[in-house]
Amino acid sequence: MFNYILTWTKLPTQLVVYLLFFTLTSSNLLAQLGKGQPKAGNKAQMQKSKPAINNNKASLPSSNARGSNNGNANRINSGNIKTEGNKVSNVGNKTNNIGSGNKKTNIGSGNNSNNTNIKTGNKVNIDNSKNNNVNINVNNSTHINNGYPRGSYRPYTRPPYRYGGMNFYCHFGYSYHPYRPFYWGPVWHPWGFFITAMAATAIIISIENQQYHYDQGVYYVASNGGYTVVQAPVGATITTLPPNTQTVVVNETVNNYYYGGTYYEKSDKGYTVVPPTAGTIVENLPEGAKEEKVGDQIFMKLGEVYYQPIKKDGKDMYEVVTVEKDDSK
Repeated sequence: MFNYILTWTKLPTQLVVYLLFFTLTSSNLLAQLGKGQPKAGNKAQMQKSKPAINNNKASLPSSNARGSNNGNANRINSGNIKTEGNKVSNVGNKTNNIGSGNKKTNIGSGNNSNNTNIKTGNKVNIDNSKNNNVNINVNNSTHINNGYPRGSYRPYTRPPYRYGGMNFYCHFGYSYHPYRPFYWGPVWHPWGFFITAMAATAIIISIENQQYHYDQGVYYVASNGGYTVVQAPVGATITTLPPNTQTVVVNETVNNYYYGGTYYEKSDKGYTVVPPTAGTIVENLPEGAKEEKVGDQIFMKLGEVYYQPIKKDGKDMYEVVTVEKDDSK
């Protein structure tokens, strides 16, 4: 050891300085390296803590999840809004259903269509039935004298049936039977029947400043929105009798032609409408006749003409009745 020290002392001064410098430098380097290792450890700890921070950041997705929950909440809220929107749309639909459905469609357009159906349909039909009555009444009032039957072609041998200050004269005895309207076919219609369009085969006949449309045994007058069937106007003349016309005896020299409650006589221009003649026997009465009780008896009345139910040759028939005021009292 002593020799080592001696040897060390014998070294040059510069070498000693160099060795000292190297020693200090080495210690400093070691110190730095020692400090570096803790720093590396700190870095490792920091790196280890950073994942915790990252884990915290990873926990952020939970906040993000909360955000997503908020998003979902927003979505739910927006869903609720949409639901409310749907509710609104449903309400809208309800209002649409109520508005356009019940009110507008059923009441508005419905009532417009129903109003069309009611006004043009029901009311027009009602109005037309009123017009029918007006037309029939006008026709009856216009031809009221012609509506009553002409006198019988032979004197009455039976006493009249008296009731209510009136005398009802008939040639045959009273024999009641139920009234069954007779159907003359698809082209025939009873008085008061309404149509919207006239057939192309109809012709126009003017009687006492009143215009009539005639088609296959039926007479019409123009009314609101169409044409109404009326009683055949006395004096109207046609060239051809309708199908299924029946011949009825008036007297020994005159026959009438009977169709649908209307009587015709042969004339120079064709066949002219005439009032029925009292005592004329017909087998059928059309729709529109009404039973009218006169005392203990029931007569049929068509327009202004009374018919007594009778039996002739074993058949149920009707006789045109003469009705006169009873002046015996």
